[in-house]
Amino acid sequence: MIFFILFALWVIFNGKITFEIIWMGVLFAGALTWFCNKYVGYGNKETKGITLRRLPLLISYLIILIWEIIKANIIMIKITTSKELEFEPCIIYFQTDLKEQFTKVLLANSITLTPGTITVSLENDLYCVHCLDKSMAEGIDESIFVKKLRKIEEV
Repeated sequence: MIFFILFALWVIFNGKITFEIIWMGVLFAGALTWFCNKYVGYGNKETKGITLRRLPLLISYLIILIWEIIKANIIMIKITTSKELEFEPCIIYFQTDLKEQFTKVLLANSITLTPGTITVSLENDLYCVHCLDKSMAEGIDESIFVKKLRKIEEV
């Protein structure tokens, strides 16, 4: 899977398709895939095939993430342009029941990508999140992100 992603990126970044670009893309993508499998730990027996089964769920998660980012941007525009609205920054701590490191980190990154919130730390299952307004902290421990990531872990 990583080979095809690297090869596709190679072709996209080159901007055209020629025999030389394809040949070099196969060479570089193959070498980088080999390196990642041997030294970085990708491709171990526990995770083989999981990404293909999870791909539809990850794509739907990406769509939800983009939608939540758009909604948060609209809220941030209202907060920053309104003179009447005052915001109350806060730091919250919460735990999740996510099991895999991949989904825990994906949740932390999703929170950080959403405007108005930043994941300050993630230790085991404990998240520390800074929110620009305390209304953004409501229900963060059972957000749509957490629910979708639980479904991804089930696959």
